[in-house]
Amino acid sequence: MNILGVNAYHGDVSAALVCDGQLVAAVEEERYRRIKHCAGVPRHAMRACLEIGGLAPADVDVFAVSRDPRAHLWRKAWFLLRHRPGGTVSARARNMAGVRALPGVLADALGLDHARVRQRTRFVEHHPAHLASAAFVAPFDAAAVCAIDGFGDFVSTSWGRVAGSRLSVDGHVFYPHSLGMLYLAITQYLGFPSYGDEFKVMGLAPYGEPRFTREIASLVRLGNDGQFELDLSYFRHASEGVQMTWEDGSPTIGTVFTPKLESLLGPARRRDQPVDARHEAMAASLQAVFERAAMHVLRHVQKATGSTKLCLAGGCAMNSVANGKIREETGFRDVFIQPASGDNGTALGAAFYACHQLAGQPRAFVMQHGYWGPSFDDGTVVAALDAQEEFIAGQGCGRRLWTDEAALDDWTAAQIAGGRVVGWFQGRMEWGARALGNRSILADPRRADMRDIINTRIKFRERFRPFAPSILEEALDEYFVGAVPDPFMLQVYPVRPDKRAVVPAITHVDGSGRLQTVSPRSNQRYYDLIRAFARITGVPMLLNTSFNENEPIVLTPEQALDCFLRTSMDVLVIGRHVLERDVARTAESTRVELGNRVIG
Repeated sequence: MNILGVNAYHGDVSAALVCDGQLVAAVEEERYRRIKHCAGVPRHAMRACLEIGGLAPADVDVFAVSRDPRAHLWRKAWFLLRHRPGGTVSARARNMAGVRALPGVLADALGLDHARVRQRTRFVEHHPAHLASAAFVAPFDAAAVCAIDGFGDFVSTSWGRVAGSRLSVDGHVFYPHSLGMLYLAITQYLGFPSYGDEFKVMGLAPYGEPRFTREIASLVRLGNDGQFELDLSYFRHASEGVQMTWEDGSPTIGTVFTPKLESLLGPARRRDQPVDARHEAMAASLQAVFERAAMHVLRHVQKATGSTKLCLAGGCAMNSVANGKIREETGFRDVFIQPASGDNGTALGAAFYACHQLAGQPRAFVMQHGYWGPSFDDGTVVAALDAQEEFIAGQGCGRRLWTDEAALDDWTAAQIAGGRVVGWFQGRMEWGARALGNRSILADPRRADMRDIINTRIKFRERFRPFAPSILEEALDEYFVGAVPDPFMLQVYPVRPDKRAVVPAITHVDGSGRLQTVSPRSNQRYYDLIRAFARITGVPMLLNTSFNENEPIVLTPEQALDCFLRTSMDVLVIGRHVLERDVARTAESTRVELGNRVIG
């Protein structure tokens, strides 16, 4: 059975292909459209999944859509009668109409008959899709499951259990109460209005003292049995309504907090204002309140299910700081979070839900790595390089082809150990928001100045955002306290105090690191590169950041080359091909840019 999972008319639209219970491909539309968190219909992603799977559109047996317009209709009606929110009604009505018409849109996108696609479409409620995205690909036959996000299909939080190929939902927190909405409100208040900016606030939080915890805690009341309620007087979405656009392109969400929040906390930061100690304290306080509420939910889930294993999903499962504390603060001992736990992952969840929950097929798949996108052959790489040959030469770059991968790894490791910044492009594209060593920018974690070097020459981003370590799995305990293997870079743990001076570039201001463990099981090529670096330096890790510059992570060789040429990376390794900038020219560029201090 060939099942194409689809997340459409939401943020981070995506597609995933499951064939006979095995994941074949999972792709996000933003990588093709070059629009962060792209909304609309994942036309490119769907076609890419079918191409990877060697299938024609007519070969798809089930189209599993991660929305269900019929879900919780009586609750929606009661809410509308009781609250009568303004613009929300018309906006949600348009969105639901789009979802109901989706079979026809999918048929047109893939050149299929409308009736055929309609017959084969299964609408999977948003939160069960979230739950299934972790539950049905986890290494646990039985476990507790939980999803925490903004909201979808009128639910913000849900939990239950998985046993084999059956998923049961035991509890919900319904709209308008939402921990994702709480985090969004303070994120916007702090002057980060773009869709998906919550991760910036999480990175800012360690710089501040949680001096406003009492005030922010007053926005959410924790109840019995994992329930919670927002004080809706601080939020617009339940009364006035919030304008949201999901139809196409970049998703947007209007201001979700009311003036009462400024009466409580003081004036909101404007986007063009500098971030000061008060904003840092606000971010720290929000993170503390969120963690308290999330652990409140998870402790109930653990007690209700009796399981020590947890499958976690939803946009709030991208809060890697909280994720790293789950084992310490709850009764869970094993936690699984797949790399696209946000709305992008609902395409994956809808496909596996249709496979197991609806079709009754037994489970036969465990996600051990995060590389589910397209790859590119050597001919495509050569063509991309040849097309820019004149410009490459004009940039002072030398070009070289290596025939021995082990020798190339040794050479690349030596360049990184010498302080050079390397763009690393290999194999299949990552699934999810994290670069996991196939579309990465790599550097030496031992250099205290490396964060500024990458920010000023390549990333041009806020000064407070940390860089992540990719570490050999067997060296994890040597460098981190209380950590467990995580190939998906979704958990933060303390760096051992005696190692913080050894790897300052990946040690955040609070002494932590959002780690990725690398093993031969997850990525043999990346593992070999880190081992080569360890042989030279004695340090079994690399600084890893996504291969992009204020854009989605690069997908194709052409995009990787373009990013390399318009920034000041020193080296590009793309397959077995290398571009290397003139050392003297790069050094002069670095001195000028660090002198100008372009970062905020």
